[in-house]
Amino acid sequence: MNQIEIGKFIARCRKEKKLTQAQLAEKLNITDRAVSKWETGKSMPDSSIMLELCEILGITVNELLSGEKIDMERYEKKVDENLIALKRKDENNMTKNVIISIVFSATLLTGIMVCLICNIAISGNLTWSLIPVSSIVFAWVISFPGIVLGKRGIIVSLISLSVFIIPYLFLLGSLLKVKEVFSIGAAMAVASILFLWIIAAVFKRMERKLIALGTTFLSAIPFMIIVNVILSRMLNEPVLDVWDILSVFILLILASGSFICDYAKKRGLVK
Repeated sequence: MNQIEIGKFIARCRKEKKLTQAQLAEKLNITDRAVSKWETGKSMPDSSIMLELCEILGITVNELLSGEKIDMERYEKKVDENLIALKRKDENNMTKNVIISIVFSATLLTGIMVCLICNIAISGNLTWSLIPVSSIVFAWVISFPGIVLGKRGIIVSLISLSVFIIPYLFLLGSLLKVKEVFSIGAAMAVASILFLWIIAAVFKRMERKLIALGTTFLSAIPFMIIVNVILSRMLNEPVLDVWDILSVFILLILASGSFICDYAKKRGLVK
């Protein structure tokens, strides 16, 4: 497969359908930057949206991967060639992800070994090293699915975070012998995980990503207030201070900017 030719073909088909990059991106629930990368040959459309892309452009997947219109005489031959190319591409991506995950795991394992060896060498037994070791293991459990599976691993990582955050905070509080680490941390963790799931649902359901981004900024305001109320009751501190008010102001600006950019793209004011 020639990514440059495929990109030119996508651009040509898009223009034939009288669509801007922003309009095509909106229909596919992606960013216009992704469309731009396709058309310049810097990347390829993800397999999960190829069928929808072809339907919008009025072409077949085989034609998309060939970067040209195909007559029936060459159709079967091109199908075989493109399937082989796609399989190799997926294998290369998986191999790259596996290599990265191995390097990542080896690096964390090295950090664990260094902590344990230094602790034993200095203290004669395991004391403080259990704190960084537990944190490193927690980070590995959360990050590993996203590294191996790419975008598909984001939800798996979020599930891992939801499952292991409370046990991790309990262990950390026990190691530090500070009960507030678990009590306050658990309350913050539950609120934060709930917020992350809401944001994941927003981005999955909303076709226009800038609208989803603006909604995220707006959602962060009540989330911040809820967190402040929880902390206020636990630590006897004011619910809001000047920095919180400033944060709300910044979030409102960011949300407004996202909505304005979406409106401009929808009207074709920006590419």
